[in-house]
Amino acid sequence: MQQQLVAAQEELARTEVTGSAGGGLVTVTMTGSGDVTAVTIAPAAVDPDDLETLQDLVVAALHDAKRAADELAASTMGPLAGGLGGPGGGLGLPGL
Repeated sequence: MQQQLVAAQEELARTEVTGSAGGGLVTVTMTGSGDVTAVTIAPAAVDPDDLETLQDLVVAALHDAKRAADELAASTMGPLAGGLGGPGGGLGLPGL
């Protein structure tokens, strides 16, 4: 079981998910383990007179990518956690 958990964690670290905001004006790519690997901002999103909107788009894209990473983690780790017993499969992971 331990080896399966380690393999699943390694898979999460290798797998990338993407979140976006503003119809794709801002995209964030992160690993399934939550490490941000790229942020892309379309030139159309950059308005020097309205940086607050750009900041909001970056935050929204980060949240979207985090949601995707959480879903990936749940689908990858969830089946393994079920056999461990206790809340969260005994891993101390809420929701698993």
